[in-house]
Amino acid sequence: MSRIGKQPVVVPPGVNVELTKTRQVKVKGPKGELALTLRPEVDIEIKEGKVFVSRASDARDVRAYHGMTRAMLANMMIGVTKGYQKDLEIVGVGWNAAVAGNKVTLQVGFCNPIVITLPPNVQAGAASATSLSIFGPDKQLVGAIAARIRSTRPPEPYKGKGVRYKGEYVRQKAGKSFGS
Repeated sequence: MSRIGKQPVVVPPGVNVELTKTRQVKVKGPKGELALTLRPEVDIEIKEGKVFVSRASDARDVRAYHGMTRAMLANMMIGVTKGYQKDLEIVGVGWNAAVAGNKVTLQVGFCNPIVITLPPNVQAGAASATSLSIFGPDKQLVGAIAARIRSTRPPEPYKGKGVRYKGEYVRQKAGKSFGS
């Protein structure tokens, strides 16, 4: 049996978990609501404040789905109670970010600013012009939006300019060497 999948997911206080007839798990909490559609090979049981994940067979792919489903349910519990956050830094002279409503505007060395529209359950905040925080209940969506913002101008290895995750190490290359 999957080592991750056989562990029950504890439902924190203030969180409501329900299984619909369409095999969809809905998790509601103070930070929002998330839903997960179960694969046909995996089933769940909710009892005594815990969610138990079981599987139909011991095939290799079914074992993988078993552990993945349990991990996704655990991430949903954390997301609706604490939420997830990704911090980004912008390195470059005159480069900055601004947040207005559900839009993030990046000025990162192109002639026009880049505007990224955020999905409904993801928010952004800018502590300063060069730092940006993306937060929300869905771990996958927060990571995808942060990766999309980073991909507009990834850090380059010579000067280190670009959009990077907070604490990300960018290896510096030596420039051209002249003379002999």
